[in-house]
Amino acid sequence: MINITFPDGNIKAFENPVSGLDVAKSISDGLARNCVAMKLDDDLVDLDATIDHDAKIKLITSKDPEGLEILRHTAAHVMAQAILRIYPDAKLTIGPAVEDGFYYDIDMAPVSEDDFPKIEAEMKKIIKEKLPVRRREVTKAEALEFYKGESYKLEMISDLDDGTISFYGQGEFTDLCRGPHVPHTGFTKNLKLIKVSGAYWRADPSKPQLQRIYGTAFFTKKELDDYLTFLEEAKKRNHRKIGQALDLFSFHEEAPGMPFFHPKGMEIWNALLDFWRLEHRAAGYVESKTPIMLNRSLWERSGHWENYRENMYTSAIDDIEYAIKPMNCPGGMLIYSHKPHSYRDLPLRVAEIGLVHRHELSGVLSGLFRVRAFHQDDAHLYMTPRHIKEEILGVLHLSERMYGAFGLGFQLELSTRPEKSIGTDEQWETATGGLAAALDAYGQEYALNEGDGAFYGPKIDLHIRDALGRMWQCGTIQLDMSLPERFNLYYIDKDNQKHRPIMIHRTIFGSIERFLGILIEHFAGKFPIWMAPTQAIILPINDDLVAYSTEVLDILKNAGLRVEIDSRTESLNKKVREAQLQYIPLILTIGGKEKEAGTLSVRTLDGNVKYGVSHQAFLDTVLSHIGNRELSLDMF
Repeated sequence: MINITFPDGNIKAFENPVSGLDVAKSISDGLARNCVAMKLDDDLVDLDATIDHDAKIKLITSKDPEGLEILRHTAAHVMAQAILRIYPDAKLTIGPAVEDGFYYDIDMAPVSEDDFPKIEAEMKKIIKEKLPVRRREVTKAEALEFYKGESYKLEMISDLDDGTISFYGQGEFTDLCRGPHVPHTGFTKNLKLIKVSGAYWRADPSKPQLQRIYGTAFFTKKELDDYLTFLEEAKKRNHRKIGQALDLFSFHEEAPGMPFFHPKGMEIWNALLDFWRLEHRAAGYVESKTPIMLNRSLWERSGHWENYRENMYTSAIDDIEYAIKPMNCPGGMLIYSHKPHSYRDLPLRVAEIGLVHRHELSGVLSGLFRVRAFHQDDAHLYMTPRHIKEEILGVLHLSERMYGAFGLGFQLELSTRPEKSIGTDEQWETATGGLAAALDAYGQEYALNEGDGAFYGPKIDLHIRDALGRMWQCGTIQLDMSLPERFNLYYIDKDNQKHRPIMIHRTIFGSIERFLGILIEHFAGKFPIWMAPTQAIILPINDDLVAYSTEVLDILKNAGLRVEIDSRTESLNKKVREAQLQYIPLILTIGGKEKEAGTLSVRTLDGNVKYGVSHQAFLDTVLSHIGNRELSLDMF
């Protein structure tokens, strides 16, 4: 007798060994049709796996997150099978499921999105065939023999431990894979190929460049259609496209991965940092600035020379090795250690907008989202153990205020001690307990990410949600038990003895460049007026009114507004349309009536027009709107 225990505690007995599918059918045919795999004790396995002992199982259906990942993994195999049918000389490497779909890296002649229809047509044939997906286990020697002549697969197999290796087959197609997979290819009918890019084998530029073909798959057509609609909206909001259209920033071959900000981009940048400084001063921070280049001895002391050197740009000056900083922390340590500190000085909150450089592979550079030169809104907080909870709460409340100014919500995640770490059990217990206590006091639910903390301490990550519902990890709060030790930081406590300070690293925006890219897409280029590079534009309706309009321009500029004038000899409709395409929040039209009455006609981005607005009423309304950092563009 075999006893099967379900997640709710119910037990079902079977006289003989059964598969997961048998168990599902014993409950209902509907459940069996909806099952894709099962969790047997603690392992995800195929639905046809045999259960020959008392076990706990969970049947995985289309409603489970694991189910979607398994579906997409099978969809990657379907795509690879279709590609081999069309391009028989292609060489497969890896094809995992990822957050929004799947991809496969393939050594083959370049393909483009123009080739997708014929690949998808072949995929649909494979789906229609409902080919059973079957697992087969072989020895390492058998696997090497099977893939004789397949260099990528041979390399992967050689890296595996001796023992059983699993293959998965569907029809004529076989792939090296751990699994599990859905029962047959028919499950993957709601899929779509998305894009293609280059990727180096094992992310090594010295190795062959492969074709990375991305796709996505869902259990229902509606989910797929909704996702494709989302992608279309995301494409419209692409920050690179909007950045070019609004003349905000550019990239150049002379400095790959390092953005050039144009005057209009700098207006947004400065508005963002003015807000950042205002909020930080109010929260009791002081601001510092550290050099961009420091010598090797500092990076050896911090541990970066040993553990991070391949990502650092280095140079030699007077026969001494230097590195451009990849992070601000070591310089901050030198500022703290410059003079003695008493417990009365703590907590000490020191912020820095620091320019850092990190060598990213060219294949992963992505607009403002992944660059080689960027500014971090770092802060280093020094405190005694009793300050941990209140300081973490302070960072959380500051983050809430700052994200809220952009209409961004956020989720929290606490990551705990990893396998490889430094510090004593007592230190980790104090640090993790302090973070958890602060999160509990904050009152917002948080996810627990066991074992994913930094090697030097636990951390809280803040994931913001944009207008499209996408999550972005921006802010982080990290407790560090390494650098205070490495740099011999201390404070004199009430007992007149030296003690190590507790140190927190934290960012809110993270990378300013990346955060700005997120905001461009979040607002789709239609920034709130306090951030807009051009807040208003004046349109005289004829040449005779240009001189008067210039006087009005000076009045508004002197009041602190970012205003332009369009005095070209073009039709008013054309100038209005062009201003709208630049997402200028306020379009001010001046005709004879406006000049005579000293008023403005005010058109907002939503197309509403208000006539007869006096200059003072306009300024009072707009300056109040800017001062309150209102998000709405509707103010008249």
